[in-house]
Amino acid sequence: MRSLLAVINVLGGLLAIFTVAYALPMVTALIYHEMAELQIFGLSAAATLVLGSAMFLVTRHFRAELKPRDGYLLVVLGWIIAISVAAVPYIVGEPHLSLTKAYFEAVAGLTTTGSTVINDLDHLPKSVNMWRCTLVWLGGMGIIVLAVAILPLLGVGGMQMYRAEMPAAVKDARLTPRITETAKAMWLIYAGLTAVCSLALWLAGMSPFDAICHSFSTMALAGLSTWNDNLSHFNSLAIELVVMFFLIVSAINFATHFVALRRGDPTAYKRDPEARGVVIWILFSIVLLTAVVYHAGIYDGFGATLRKVSFTTVSMITTTGYSIDDYSHWPLFAPMWMLFLGCVTCSTGSTGGGIKQFRALVLIKQCFREMFLLVHPQAVAPLKIGGQAVPDRVAYSVLAFISVYFLTIVVLVLSLLATNMDLLSALTAAIVNINNLGPGMGVIGPTSNYASLSNAQTWICSLAMFLGRIELFTFLVLFSRAFWRK
Repeated sequence: MRSLLAVINVLGGLLAIFTVAYALPMVTALIYHEMAELQIFGLSAAATLVLGSAMFLVTRHFRAELKPRDGYLLVVLGWIIAISVAAVPYIVGEPHLSLTKAYFEAVAGLTTTGSTVINDLDHLPKSVNMWRCTLVWLGGMGIIVLAVAILPLLGVGGMQMYRAEMPAAVKDARLTPRITETAKAMWLIYAGLTAVCSLALWLAGMSPFDAICHSFSTMALAGLSTWNDNLSHFNSLAIELVVMFFLIVSAINFATHFVALRRGDPTAYKRDPEARGVVIWILFSIVLLTAVVYHAGIYDGFGATLRKVSFTTVSMITTTGYSIDDYSHWPLFAPMWMLFLGCVTCSTGSTGGGIKQFRALVLIKQCFREMFLLVHPQAVAPLKIGGQAVPDRVAYSVLAFISVYFLTIVVLVLSLLATNMDLLSALTAAIVNINNLGPGMGVIGPTSNYASLSNAQTWICSLAMFLGRIELFTFLVLFSRAFWRK
């Protein structure tokens, strides 16, 4: 009980600090004279500050250094509370969503899935669009990872949360002597790249408002736009090239960016097997799918085909979901190939979704190692990634995670089928939501959104996005007896 109160104390402090997130939509409301929205965001910020402060002050006597397992509870509750608070402006203000739809919109934002249930984005108040983009940006590297940098202000350490939030490949990789310094450095790089992306989009032809919103969405690999027709609204090759570049940047481990930028070592990208994999798989897929789509004769000429396929491939493989055309008209192999690679291509420590490339590499190399040991049972064959041996315990953990991952997809698909959703829509909805991708096929295709789903289907998709973002074991461990046993 005392540990739970200590967790609530930290959550209260974090919730109070989360109030800062309302600053951008409030400033936007002032600039564009949206007085009703300014009042709503102001009241929401005040309510969030009061609630967080009350939680913090009431439990202040229980402040203590958190135990390692407390980090898991802190991560899960932190996401749930942040999502609940973020949904409030959608309910009391424009676009006046129901609780179900508002919660979905908030989940889609903070998990960087970028899906939406709002049909008329073109006429949505700019402050609301800014709120949507602010949420995806904050979720880009995880609200909890951000909290690692500010936990010392609350009087507790951050290692527990760091281990619970970050994927296996970087759990114990300290880039600076203190974990808080690591988190601050990664966020500084994230913010800096966002600023550069925003400037590049403005120079490419976007308005300052659109450039800021789309830079937030691009760096978070969210695919969220302020327009109904997504990036096809701009019909600009320059904008598409800028977005493609930063999508690839964001799909690479930010720890690698840290080494390359802060330590002046560009060879870090060459040494990182995941970074190489991101580039190789994207280039290979562009060549393959361009050939497939060009052979189908969907577009006039090779140039148009290359442009559409290149952008869509980068967007889907990096789990972003930006759209400039309807890929559901392509041969079925093409979208299914992109959805498959969206599960495994993004690097560990990136803002992308999926099981991450590290786990995929471990799975593949473990399969080859097992076949080798069948032929040479007495041989010593360590599993290596990037020249470094991977402990057997890590390999077994990865295999267990992937097993649970696919089992979860099966359960999600069956649950959606039970709500009378068609098979193609149910299958792709489960895959894209647990991978935080967004658009799928069928009723959630690239030219549609999630507004047509029933309440049950919407909650299932919300759960899938939530599970995909916080890492499955982080959530499932809370239901084990060992977690609650003293």
